[in-house]
Amino acid sequence: MSEIEFSAVPRVTVLQHSSDVPVDRFRGLLGDLRVVRLFDGDPVPTLDECGDGLVVLGGQMNAYADDAAPWLPAVRSLLADAVAADLPTLAVCLGAQMLAVAGGGTVAVGAPPGREAGVLPVYWRAEALEDPVLAPLARAAGAETAEDLDGRGVATSFVQMHADAVIEPPEGAQWLAWSEMYPYQAFRWGSALGVQFHPEAGPTTAVRWALGYTEVETAAVHACAVEHDDELRRSGELLAGAFLDHVRAAVVARRQREEAAVVAAGPDEQEVDGAAELPESVEAPAA
Repeated sequence: MSEIEFSAVPRVTVLQHSSDVPVDRFRGLLGDLRVVRLFDGDPVPTLDECGDGLVVLGGQMNAYADDAAPWLPAVRSLLADAVAADLPTLAVCLGAQMLAVAGGGTVAVGAPPGREAGVLPVYWRAEALEDPVLAPLARAAGAETAEDLDGRGVATSFVQMHADAVIEPPEGAQWLAWSEMYPYQAFRWGSALGVQFHPEAGPTTAVRWALGYTEVETAAVHACAVEHDDELRRSGELLAGAFLDHVRAAVVARRQREEAAVVAAGPDEQEVDGAAELPESVEAPAA
């Protein structure tokens, strides 16, 4: 382990698109959170302002609704920049759809299968066992090897509430999970994980969303969410914990690279560059 100091509590930036799509149960689970309320006029942060990780939440608009939500182009650019910079990123629902578009993929607005609503199973693909964030969930669902997922339908239930969907992920993305209505429930594009489901949502949030759609049976959503609440909580905590571990690992790797670069530069190079150019936790060699 590198001796370079780093914060034990990662700094994670959360982008919130709509007032009724909050951090919810993820608050307190994702380190030192900074919530950017885009719907309330907060500016989209730069990559350098995002800290150690980025989370992009869902929202009421679609991934192409630049007129209704003029900050969307900047968010798509930020997502692409985050992947290019290898910044750990979690994109949820609308966030996942924007991630797909940022990577050259396609989203269907008002997709033909209709609205996916309620607490529904998400089925893991073998690739999920190799994913740093989703592997713990696939294992908790009963999968230890790829053979366990071969046609078995190993699943975890999550809150769903969407009518738009990714129909083409970014080129080179890994397909990680599917549902009976929509294939791309989870995919990874580089350092970014996109999930169509809502791991952060509990029964109260699910019911509030259901009330907004006449085609959704609110009572059924409420009953199912309450029945599965323990599973929803455990799965959300497991995913959040795995993402936070992924962020911590990325912080350590980055600091180790910085340390190696300082050592490789040698004393003469360090004297030329000056002590101010070194990471704060590394002391300049004595003259």
